[in-house]
Amino acid sequence: MVRSLGVAVVGFGWMGRVHTQAYARVPHHFPGLSLRPELVAVADEVPGRAEEAAAQYGFATAARDWREVAADSRVQAVSIAAPNFLHREIGTTMAEAGKHIWIEKPVGLTAEDARAVSDAVAKAGVQGTVGFNYRNAPAVAAARELIASGELGAVTHVRIRLFSDYAAHPEGALTWRYERERGGSGVLGDLASHGVDLARFLLGEIAALTADTAIFLPERARPTGATAGHTRAAGGELGPVENEDYVNCLLRFASGARGVLEACRVSVGEQNNYGFEVHGTKGAVFWDFRRMGELGVSRGTSYQDQPVSTVYVGPGDGEYAAFQPGSANAMGYDDLKVIEAHHFLRSIADNTPYGATLVDAVHSAAALDAMSRSAERGTWVSLA
Repeated sequence: MVRSLGVAVVGFGWMGRVHTQAYARVPHHFPGLSLRPELVAVADEVPGRAEEAAAQYGFATAARDWREVAADSRVQAVSIAAPNFLHREIGTTMAEAGKHIWIEKPVGLTAEDARAVSDAVAKAGVQGTVGFNYRNAPAVAAARELIASGELGAVTHVRIRLFSDYAAHPEGALTWRYERERGGSGVLGDLASHGVDLARFLLGEIAALTADTAIFLPERARPTGATAGHTRAAGGELGPVENEDYVNCLLRFASGARGVLEACRVSVGEQNNYGFEVHGTKGAVFWDFRRMGELGVSRGTSYQDQPVSTVYVGPGDGEYAAFQPGSANAMGYDDLKVIEAHHFLRSIADNTPYGATLVDAVHSAAALDAMSRSAERGTWVSLA
């Protein structure tokens, strides 16, 4: 029996739209799901934005204040796509109101924030899904199975990269993302959080790390109005960039493997260059988000001069079959969020967590806090 579930979206910038579109698509890709999301409410503090969302997507109610959503008995589940500094308050309030939450990473400004939301979800007995979308790529799921199977031997080292140019333009506006009080960390929370999640998803827990960070564009112009995405603000009053543009980090895994994680938001010439290279004693696996349906795989018994083959993922990998009938048909970023929405709704339907959870968010946030401490002190930091 299929039943409806009243859902709301808080924060209707680009990510809020992605969540909304994912809710609309879930029944088409996962028809066996016993829940059907019903768009009940949308909230955004920018004047007119929520009303525009309601008119375009069919939300029954539009509001400026997210607290109206928390008090709405029709709402059973909430997507939280508001700025980072609001995550803790919104997340804990929604959980305490008995609402399931699908919240974007990094779940607040610190590991303490993430723990507060995680604890509220556990205490309320609701489900919580976190937006670590890259682990949802079928190729990443296939790589994880390949690593776990032992075909690559014992994993020796991994390199994870997340390079982008979204903040590379010197006229990029000084939005909340660049402020400590409202954005928290910079590229750590935005991109490195995904890198930590991929590292844990593929190789297990991180035991210790050491990191270095840098700010390469120290000043930006303040915006004169509401912003969404990465707005430019030429000629405005300049203000300081308070959080990091770049991080590199050495990792030691509990398994004994070693790793390198590097992320940058001001990499000119790099557009969403995200991926990983995992090496083992017998082989290796490589993934590039820009070629999302492919894996480079080296396996065999040659060791030296062993070739790398291109493998196209197909219906047997992850949730690929819900989108395409055969190997090498392309999937996109928004498809990963549809998978995430499915995990969220399935968690609610079965009262069992699926996909990335608040526990994963706490682990990621703890690693980010450790990176900040390491960069300040110039030392290794234990996560044990």
